[in-house]
Amino acid sequence: MQNRHRIQFPPTDVRELCQDEVYFYLETAGSRQKIRLHDYDRIFAVPGLYEQVVYDRLKCQSPTTVVDVLHYAVSQSPQEFNSLRVLDLGAGNGMVGDELKKRGVSRLVGADIIPEARDATERDRPGVYDAYYVMDFSGLTDDSRAELRAWSLDSLICVAALGFGDIPVTAFLEAFNMIAKNGWIAFNIKETFLDRSDDSGFSRFIRELIFSKYLDLYHLQRYRHRFSIEGEPLYYFALGGKKNADVPPSFLGELGLSA
Repeated sequence: MQNRHRIQFPPTDVRELCQDEVYFYLETAGSRQKIRLHDYDRIFAVPGLYEQVVYDRLKCQSPTTVVDVLHYAVSQSPQEFNSLRVLDLGAGNGMVGDELKKRGVSRLVGADIIPEARDATERDRPGVYDAYYVMDFSGLTDDSRAELRAWSLDSLICVAALGFGDIPVTAFLEAFNMIAKNGWIAFNIKETFLDRSDDSGFSRFIRELIFSKYLDLYHLQRYRHRFSIEGEPLYYFALGGKKNADVPPSFLGELGLSA
């Protein structure tokens, strides 16, 4: 059983921060470290710290929810869930992979941009993935693409990694196009990204993709992603659907985004 860490959130008078700027303090013998929630390399290096902060303290329920949405989408087809060959994009320390493994998917491939995520997974959840790649999907080599395509992936899942610059639009599209035609797509996004008042490039991309010919939306669910450090609920949407075709570079061009 892992040791409990001494963590402290900042006082309320300095908590008016954007979601990706939130931080906490980790207190150890003789030191006090300030760590952002999005400093994944630092958090993953400490066994059990991510789970304690994000899941125990802030009550994150996105891995279970998005896997449930994927399961529900697939259940509306003749395909069996345990036959899926899944790419977990932004796999982190394997929380989503663990949920998928419990459901018995056929193949499970993890991918993240930082080696600390892979190292934490191998340390804490060995054997969850059939393979775990440290790759930048914004600049895959031909060899990397070939290695991923050799898995014959027919499902993509991406949890709590879209919309804050962690995974750029181009990287998400690379992964989307890696999935076989008529494959399955499931991801989550902050609820404001579906609001037309949000004119950011990522928000426009998501809204256009959902209603495009490239994706059939099977399920859309609003849910509590986690609590903020102030104790306020943060709501996200979880989406599940079927891929109809690859998204061409022109799709981004039409939105004024770089391909």
